[in-house]
Amino acid sequence: MDSPQKAPRILVIRRDNIGDLVCTTPLIRALREQLPTAYIAALVTRYNQAVMAGNPDIDALFSYTKAKHLERGESRVGILWSRVKTIWTLRKQRFDWILLPGGPQRSSLRFAKWIGAGKILVRDEGDAVGGPHHVEQCCHQLVRMGLRFETPLARLMTEEARVEKIRSAMPHDWSGHAGPVIALHLSARKPSQRWPAGRFAELARSLDERLGARILLFWSPGSADNATHPGDDEKAREVLAATAGLPVHPVVTERLEDLIAALSLCDAMVCSDGGAMHLAAALGKPMVCLFGDSDPEHWGPWKVPSVVLHPASREVTDISVEEVSTSLGNLLQKA
Repeated sequence: MDSPQKAPRILVIRRDNIGDLVCTTPLIRALREQLPTAYIAALVTRYNQAVMAGNPDIDALFSYTKAKHLERGESRVGILWSRVKTIWTLRKQRFDWILLPGGPQRSSLRFAKWIGAGKILVRDEGDAVGGPHHVEQCCHQLVRMGLRFETPLARLMTEEARVEKIRSAMPHDWSGHAGPVIALHLSARKPSQRWPAGRFAELARSLDERLGARILLFWSPGSADNATHPGDDEKAREVLAATAGLPVHPVVTERLEDLIAALSLCDAMVCSDGGAMHLAAALGKPMVCLFGDSDPEHWGPWKVPSVVLHPASREVTDISVEEVSTSLGNLLQKA
């Protein structure tokens, strides 16, 4: 175990998906609380950098673009050159520590070696002693730095102007529906986590009858046949058609910042395991989570009131509307 420095220079590299980065914010928060004079920077991808935008626990945020996230007008040569410049900028900062809470991924290790540091710390099997959850295992890196083990809440900031813009676009004719604002998120990356459109529509009807709920409908934008960024536009249209006349409002979130802002306006959420679940948890939203072929003990919502439904079949299609509706009603009663 190393003796902690009072003001070390620390770089955290996290190049994974949205939820993985959200689950890293407790580690960064603990670093800031225990090392208030440290210089703490984060290197993430452009795809998920909104998770860290405005985070008061970091001094600087750096990002790069993965080749698969090229936008119109961008070239591979251009993003590679930008990546080289970012690495060179970070290399000149002479970090004492580089942390890789995502584990020994080859690309992250390459970045760490190119940038260089006094010590490169990679999350490994030994960090499992911190606990079963991904957050706990990330935070166990604190112990290996000679710091105190702790597992704070995740931290996620919203842009007030963006929040107000989304709030102003919400329906003003929800009179007679004074119940909670419930987020329903339709999308899931894994097939085993995809709840059918018909179930979401039936759930919306149930929540309207039981709670007088107002529903905000979220999904990953894009067509299902989009090879680069497949989405659930068709599924959303199916749900909206089946819930015509109900207080269901679609929220199109082309940008991650919009999703974060819109989720902040909800009172609770129903979703499958994924990035949106972790975002809502970081915003403190109670939720019912549908888990298929994934481990809720490791990836469940972090430190937020929740009900996890995880059938023995590991297929969310075996979860009934009644189970979800009742679980959400009970959760809101306790909130």
